[in-house]
Amino acid sequence: MGHYWMIKRDTMMKQKLPVAIALEYDEEKAPVVKAKGTGELAQRIIDIAEQNNIHLQEDKELIQILAELNLGDEIPEQLYKAVAEVIAFAYIIKGKFPKRFKA
Repeated sequence: MGHYWMIKRDTMMKQKLPVAIALEYDEEKAPVVKAKGTGELAQRIIDIAEQNNIHLQEDKELIQILAELNLGDEIPEQLYKAVAEVIAFAYIIKGKFPKRFKA
């Protein structure tokens, strides 16, 4: 099983609803969309992430793009750098390093 990260946006512009997308990354393939939602579903996803100490990061632009993906989709190559920054930040916070990291 891979590591999970959440990218969220506090509210959608007009509806004022929370938005959340959960990504799974196994350090072998591109991260995959594992959960996504708005409103009550988004809040449930966020609550589960918080209960499990899963890193939460807010990124308005990235979540708009990720919201277009379907569950189970790998993130497109154009988003590798942006998502890698989220994952790298989460690793740093937790004091972890990727399997293939060489100091």
